[in-house]
Amino acid sequence: MRAPRHAPLPVRADSPHAPWPLFGTEYSRRIEQAAQAELPPHTLMARAGLAVARLALAVAPHLRDVSILAGPGNNGGDGLLAAVHLQSAGRSVQVHLLGDPARLPPDAAWALSQAQAAGVPIELGAVPEALPAGSLAIDALLGLGHRRSPDGLIAEAVKRLRQHPGPVLAVDLPTGLDGDTGRCLADAPTLAVRADHTLCLLTLKPGLFTGQGRDLAGQVWFDDLDVSPDTLPEASLGLAPETMAALPRRHAQHKGSFGDVLVVGGAPGMTGAAWLAARAALAAGAGRVYVQPLDDRAPLLDPAHPELMGRRSHAASQLPTDALTVVCGCGGGREIASALPLWLGRAPRLLLDADALNAIAGDSGLQTQLTRRAKRGQPTVLTPHPLEAARLLGCSSTEVQADRLAAARALAERLGSTVALKGSGTVVVSPGLPIWINATGNAALATAGTGDVLAGWIAGVWTQGVTAWQATRAGVHHHGAAADHWHASGRRGPLTASRLIKTMSSGVH
Repeated sequence: MRAPRHAPLPVRADSPHAPWPLFGTEYSRRIEQAAQAELPPHTLMARAGLAVARLALAVAPHLRDVSILAGPGNNGGDGLLAAVHLQSAGRSVQVHLLGDPARLPPDAAWALSQAQAAGVPIELGAVPEALPAGSLAIDALLGLGHRRSPDGLIAEAVKRLRQHPGPVLAVDLPTGLDGDTGRCLADAPTLAVRADHTLCLLTLKPGLFTGQGRDLAGQVWFDDLDVSPDTLPEASLGLAPETMAALPRRHAQHKGSFGDVLVVGGAPGMTGAAWLAARAALAAGAGRVYVQPLDDRAPLLDPAHPELMGRRSHAASQLPTDALTVVCGCGGGREIASALPLWLGRAPRLLLDADALNAIAGDSGLQTQLTRRAKRGQPTVLTPHPLEAARLLGCSSTEVQADRLAAARALAERLGSTVALKGSGTVVVSPGLPIWINATGNAALATAGTGDVLAGWIAGVWTQGVTAWQATRAGVHHHGAAADHWHASGRRGPLTASRLIKTMSSGVH
């Protein structure tokens, strides 16, 4: 083998301080092929094997035993070369190679020859009954190009890795995860490796950060193998704190300088949703915030927050629109449908959430009004969860979750809107702009009202003069960062919507 390069350890990629470019299978293959054409044979695999070994030593420094399950392709080759380095570092290594040595691709065949020459113990074609409890397990079974559910020996190996009581490090992707979409390749999620760490090689794959990816990948690390792609990414993973930082308050400004928000929602029994959204909009910096409850008997005052101004429908319709951003749908029920035609036509900036999306999905006339907004230069933001997105697209939520990036892009293009497809790894898309995947957030947000808070916060940022794309990314990022802060501070369990607003208001980024 060539002497190892002197490179830094792989870096954490799931807590970025700057946007990361993301590349799916097709683009990653092109980048790999271009690099291989310029480098001596086996260079990328040599770098990959070393990177895996270095990370293994870093994340499990006290474990002496390493079990490597290697598949029949180049992912297995990475594992074989990692075994050479780990054995050289004094670890007791056992490789289980689940592939025919005579049919390995050239790089993997070379890696096998290196491992054999180094005397690495290699067991061919057999899955162990169990992996040693005190060992680090390395998943080097299947790589990026595999798009079918694991079967045969590979499926058995996945089960062993799922049962392993010690740490698991996945090479490039956890086996069974689609790197493009974040879905499990098998109908049964148990046929995907649940890793504690994933080392992504050459390029970062979008599926690691949305859908099932975040649960299966654990901590995500990245090594670019000293290759710099010369192509634009398909998507990006990152943060968006720059929008909030770009909204300073100067001495001569007044409340009219920061825009107005009107929240239209709160059908009978759901008025709290509208007031939550309004509170979030004010906390995000809107100068004035109005609420139009759709329950005619609801009070026009939130006693705990008298700065919020209630309006009946006629008075709300008379509000000046020059600086107005309208949020429709929070707790809107069926009543929201009658309010939508006015604001689809009149609102200069319109955010549609929850029941407003359901109403539009079931009414072709409202859909037509929505698509006309973009042609008039009136921007719209949609904040659907997967079921609401499915209704708008005329498919199932399972289909949406099977390819969240494609679903979000389809909605944005079809309806001429900025879309935030909520869920694990919220996907934000505006027509003509790259896909953006949020890097913050966790299941602490899975409580009633947190979606209303997100809608109101985005509107409160948007109305201060930034674009829909900027406001949506900033709102999604800040919303998730508050949940991350909640967990980082030692709290467990759900984060209530009211407390979420307080946490977001505290300046957490």
